[in-house]
Order: sequence, then C-alpha cells, then structure tokens
Amino acid sequence: MSASCRTHSFFAAAFVENFPLKELAAAYPDAKRSPRDLWFQPASGGVVFVYPFGAVVFLDVAPEVRVAELQRLATARPRLTQAQVLNEELTVREAPEARPDIEEGVLVVDSLSFERASVVALTVAQSAAMDYYERIVDQMFVEADRLASELEKAGTMPMRTRHLLKFIGATVGTRAEVLSVLHLLDMPDAAWDDPGAERIYHKLRAEFDLVDRYHSLELKLRSVQDTLEVITDVARDRRLLLLEATVVLLILLEIVLSLLRH
Repeated sequence: MSASCRTHSFFAAAFVENFPLKELAAAYPDAKRSPRDLWFQPASGGVVFVYPFGAVVFLDVAPEVRVAELQRLATARPRLTQAQVLNEELTVREAPEARPDIEEGVLVVDSLSFERASVVALTVAQSAAMDYYERIVDQMFVEADRLASELEKAGTMPMRTRHLLKFIGATVGTRAEVLSVLHLLDMPDAAWDDPGAERIYHKLRAEFDLVDRYHSLELKLRSVQDTLEVITDVARDRRLLLLEATVVLLILLEIVLSLLRH
C-alpha cells in the first residue's frame, strides 16, 4: 500500500459463534493463518481478516464481494447464525507526512502498511465483538434485576429453579467468552516494532472506547453474578428448610404410629 492520498474502508461483521481457525483453514486453502487470525486476499482485491472470536473484517472489499465471502463462510460453518450480526465501519485516509490521528471519525495516517492494516482490522473487530457482548450482558443485567425484584416482592424464591440454573449457566459461559475475547485488548504484536502502528492502536482504542466499555462489561457481569449468588442462596435455604421440616414431620409421624400401635 503506497503512501499516496488514498482512502480505505474497513467493514467488520461480528457473529454469535466463535470461529475455530484450524477448522476454517480447510475452507480457505490460500489463506495465511496465525494464532490470532486468518487472512486472505480475494481475487477482486482487498483483504479479509477472520478472527477466532467470531468477527470478520473486510479491507477495501466491494459490498458484493463481502456478501459472497460471508456466504462462503456460512457454507464452511453451516450452523452460523446470521440473524444477530453486528457491524462496525471505519474509514482510513492516507496523507503523506501526517501523524496518525482521528479527524471527524476518520483515521488519518501517513501510510497504511499491511502490518498497520492488521492492527486497524483487529481493533475494529474487537469493537464489533464488544457491541455484541454489550447487548448480551445488558439482557442478562435486566433479567437479573427482574429476579431480584421478584425476590424483594415475594421474600423467597419458587421451588422450581431450572430456569435459574439455566440463566446461571448462560451467565458463566458469557463471562468466560467475554474474558477470553477481550484479553486481546493487549497491544498487537505488529504495534511493538512500529511507533506509527502503536499510535494507531492507541488512537483507535480511545476512539472506540474499548477500555471503558470492557470495564463496564466487567462491572455488569460482576453485578449479575452477585445477584445470582444471593438468589441461589435464598433458593438453597428454602430447600433446606423444607427438607428439615419434612424430616421433623417424618419423626412425628413415626412417634404417632408408635403410640397407636401400643
């Protein structure tokens, strides 16, 4: 990529499912793969980056080619959920002698090498993935608040706790996914050897507000977890109380039956 005045388009799509890169590699024989991503160049030009946390980023890829590549991905992953895809877009403008900066939502750089493009693509992918997890965690936060309100009104929990256990399982799974995906907020390897790439990384991280959003997710997940712990304790205590009451009744029944026999 030259340092002439050019404009580049990054388009990210985040899916519900994660992508096992080793399995996907079979469907993309010409792609390059690393532990962090898989990337290839379509015949029409541009670059496609695929990330294990369920995000795909298109660099300078025409809309119709994006559609075709997403369909190709769906063929490689037949159970891919396409009803909840979240998108993120970013425009990058090359301007000779410019210092990497954000101007009116556009990233301006002096040149966009492949290494720098990979830093941009990863950050845009993280932002799209963050949007997805924010929606999921917000739903969990609302559900936990509803359960807490029911506990406050009734003073106890119903005996049937299957829905509660399923919700706890979903919360634990989501928390594990969020932590496994967002630990990638560590600076990419490509940024360590290029001061310009490092500046791009920090500018984009601030532009997408990734750190604050990550901390917000952590706080909400911790709040949900604390609420569920209280609700679970109440449900367990009620079961223990009923168990103790049953034991007492059985003892009394045994005493009564013993007296009747005599």
